[in-house]
Amino acid sequence: MRGFRKYAVRYVRKHFHALRVSNTSHLFPPPSEPVLIVLNHPAWWDPLIGVVLSTQFADRDQFAAIDAVAVKQYGFFRRLGFIGVDTTSLRGAAEFLRAGQAVLSEPGRLFWVTAQGRFADVRERPLNLRSGVGHLAARLGRGWIVPLALEYAFWDQRKPEALVRFGEPLRIADHPGLGGKEWTHRIEDALTRTLDALNMETMTRDPAEFTAIVSGKTGIGGVYDLWRRLRAWTRGQRFDPSHTTEPSPPRENRE
Repeated sequence: MRGFRKYAVRYVRKHFHALRVSNTSHLFPPPSEPVLIVLNHPAWWDPLIGVVLSTQFADRDQFAAIDAVAVKQYGFFRRLGFIGVDTTSLRGAAEFLRAGQAVLSEPGRLFWVTAQGRFADVRERPLNLRSGVGHLAARLGRGWIVPLALEYAFWDQRKPEALVRFGEPLRIADHPGLGGKEWTHRIEDALTRTLDALNMETMTRDPAEFTAIVSGKTGIGGVYDLWRRLRAWTRGQRFDPSHTTEPSPPRENRE
């Protein structure tokens, strides 16, 4: 898992300008109880982003639900804590509940679930979460549910930004006797609020609203950046590879 995390970090750094977590994210629950992380599913990148985010909780045992077909194709996923889920049958739903209960039976464990069960645009409302996540919550006697919003956006650089916001955790013990359908609605409302807040922060295009977990390279590269570097040198300026309209500060006079 440590090796795959290193690979995932390098891969995300190569393909994104940065992976950023919203500064308005809520505090993550302590390891004294298990945590069910429920996230939206905007793109193919979501599992890799989750693996990189998992480095922030490397001291906890972590598992994630993934389509059963992917587990059959890539058997090493099982060794990484991925649990195959057949989303097309009642048997698959029952297996998901059994696996989720087993994972979340111990403190300090995390279970990552893309509850939409399909790729969906971040602007789609309602989110239409699968009911399995609510029925799992109803079967748990303790723990927390954390809504996690993901969005990918192009700002001022050639590569996109991966943007994340952790929503307000729901403590299961605070809602005794809640049924699966009620839990599904409650979780969907929490994730919707979290995603709405992230959408607004994304539109500001302001990196100061976020903390960068992983930063990639800036600039365009090739002949264009070489020309920009030479132009900065002739003007006595430091070369800034980022694509901004702000002037670079003058170079220090070393003579």
